[in-house]
Amino acid sequence: MKRAIFPGSFDPITLGHYDIIQRGVSLFDEVIVAIGVNAEKKYMFSLEERKRFIEETFQHEPKVRVITYEGLTIDLCKKEKADFILRGLRNPADFEFEKAIAHTNRKLSKIETVFLLTASKTSYISSSIVRDVLRNGGDYTVLVPPAVRVKP
Repeated sequence: MKRAIFPGSFDPITLGHYDIIQRGVSLFDEVIVAIGVNAEKKYMFSLEERKRFIEETFQHEPKVRVITYEGLTIDLCKKEKADFILRGLRNPADFEFEKAIAHTNRKLSKIETVFLLTASKTSYISSSIVRDVLRNGGDYTVLVPPAVRVKP
C-alpha cells in the first residue's frame, strides 16, 4: 500500500491544501493529513477545530485520514507505515525551505518526499493570509473549503 503523510498546522486548511490532498489521493492509496502540534506556536484555531475542518472537508473521501501528532514527521511515518511525505510548493522560497527538510528527512530515514506544485489558481493562498483576512473582517470564504466557517 502506498501511504503518504501530508503534515502541516492547517491553521486553517486552505483551498491550496485541499488541491494538494485531492491530487495526492490519485497518487497514493491513502493520504494521512497529519496536524502537527507545536507548543511554541500560537494558533488561531484549536486543534479540535482544525481537525474537524479537514474531516468535514474530506468526509466522503475514504482514502483520506486525519490525525494529530507531536514530534518528528519521520517518526510518525514509521508509526503509520508511510513511505512518503507529501508537500505542496507555491513558490521558489517554499522549494528552498522544503528541500532542506526533505534532505534532512532522507538522511535520517528512508522516507521520500513527494512535491506537488500548487495549482496556479490557489498558489497565492496561505494559512497566514487567511488568518490576516479573518482578523481584518474580510471575506476569507473564497480562500478555504466550505467546512471552514467561523464567526469573526
